[in-house]
Amino acid sequence: MDKALQTMIDNMPEKTGKSLQEWKNILKSKSFAKHSEAMQFLKKENGVTHGFANTIVILSKDEVEAPEDLVTNQYKGKEQLLLIYKKLIATIKKFGPDVVISPKKGTVSLIRKKQFALIKPATKTRIDLGLKLVGKEETARLENSGPFGTMCTHRVQITTIDEVDQQLKNWLNEAYENAT
Repeated sequence: MDKALQTMIDNMPEKTGKSLQEWKNILKSKSFAKHSEAMQFLKKENGVTHGFANTIVILSKDEVEAPEDLVTNQYKGKEQLLLIYKKLIATIKKFGPDVVISPKKGTVSLIRKKQFALIKPATKTRIDLGLKLVGKEETARLENSGPFGTMCTHRVQITTIDEVDQQLKNWLNEAYENAT
């Protein structure tokens, strides 16, 4: 943490009337959808200056959800896709102890030394599996990366658990092997 930020945090109780943790707890209880809403609340209703308000809101967003909660939230209303997700994860865990499974808000990154795949519940009926397979030719099933952009080179759309077949497992393993 840089020195100026630490100084700001240290001065926060004196300048705003509450510590950073107290502000974080207040913002968490309010569940603001947007940064600007939290800023307005701090500035207008609590008299916090712009600089402190912005710092409080940004640092409040650093509160990371538990990985299980992130995955659960991704599949709300898409629970039928969880079996596919779990089968993909079980397959990937067999590749080696160096696999890192990193859930984010909308995706799960799969990392060795580099990211080699990405799992995203794209719709209520489909998971998109992004793969990093540089130089691999596209096929009807192994498509262009599409919405993944440069994070992946290819995408496979999965709608049933049976589509997590040997061909898909081979592509996943190839992506894993290349991520060194």
